[in-house]
Formats: sequence, C-alpha cells, structure tokens
Amino acid sequence: MITWTEITHFGDLTITAFAALAIAAWLLAEGEQRLAFWWSLLFSFGMAIVVATKIAFIGWGIGIRAIDFAGFSGHAMRATAVLPVLFYLMLERAPRSLRALGALAGLAGGMLVGVSRVALHAHSVSEIALGFLLGASVSVGFLWIASCTLRRHVFTPLRLSLSLLALLHAPYVYPAPTQQWLTKVTLLITGHEQPVSRGAWREGRGPSAKDGTSIQ
Repeated sequence: MITWTEITHFGDLTITAFAALAIAAWLLAEGEQRLAFWWSLLFSFGMAIVVATKIAFIGWGIGIRAIDFAGFSGHAMRATAVLPVLFYLMLERAPRSLRALGALAGLAGGMLVGVSRVALHAHSVSEIALGFLLGASVSVGFLWIASCTLRRHVFTPLRLSLSLLALLHAPYVYPAPTQQWLTKVTLLITGHEQPVSRGAWREGRGPSAKDGTSIQ
C-alpha cells in the first residue's frame, strides 16, 4: 500500500523540476518555441512566488497568522503545475475529451500531493490550498495557450516511456533539501543567526529555531 510519504515525493523538486525541464526541451525539439517560452515563464513565475513567500517567512516572519499561512506549498504548486500539463501532452493524440480528463487527473494528482503534505504535518491547509491554486493557474494558463497554438505531437513513444518511468520512480526518490537551501540563502540575505520558526511566529516572537518547526 502506498504511503503519504511516497505520494508526497511526486511533488518533490527532484521529480517536478526534471519534468518541467523535459516539457520545455521537448517543446523546443518540436519547434514549439513560443509554447516552450510560455511554459518556462509560467512555471518560473510560480516557483518565484513560492520562494519569495518562504524567504519572507524564514527571514522576517511575514505570513498570515489568522489562517496559519507561512508561505505557498512548493510541493502542491509544483505537482499541480506539472502533472496536468504532462498528462495533457501525453494524451495529445487522443480525442479532446480524453485530453481534458488527463488534465483533470493531473489536477487531482496535485491535490493528492497537497493532502499528503497536510497528513505529514508539513503544511497548514491554507498553504496547501493556495499552493494548489497557484499551480493550477500555471498549468491551466499554459494549457489554454497550448490548446490554441500547439501544432506538433510532443510525446514520441520514447519520450512517453521515459516520462512514465520517471513518474514510477517518484515514490522512491531521495527528497531534495530545499528547506535547508532556502534557509541558508535567507540567513545570508538577512544577516540573522537563526531563521524564524513556526512556533515563535505563532507566539509573535522574533527569529528563533529552538522548536525546530518550519515550513517546507
């Protein structure tokens, strides 16, 4: 039986960044430069928002206490941005209705990754919900553009096989230490000795990591 930990790996940076780069590369390989640009721009924009909110919280405790929001969930955003696009392009040769179902399945997959983050106590519900909405904005925005302009079949049988193998491997991937990376960068920017912890933030205290609680 698959566990929440295995499900959450589908939103890990190791998997989603590779998938996002593969989508851009395959669009370029098929001469879809405009779509590759839009996909790269939208995905990068989503990632930038996630990183900015995390740095704002880790460095200065900027968040919304009323809804327990300390930054967008990166796992929820990335999974919801990548999976609908990946499934849609995989089903590009199928009827339009089946492609739409593929995109909906991708959104459902992103939501499931978000639920796994709540189940593992890595995020609050508000952080997951907003991360999901941000990721959905990226994927739906790209699919709207692609539905009007996509001319080529992006997924060859080889590319499809490689993508499926990568997704099957996701539950066993070693998680990227993104939180540690962001914390180091934030401390360098702010000059603080300690990041703002969730417990300290909830109590209205300043930078402190003594309780070891932080967003991921």
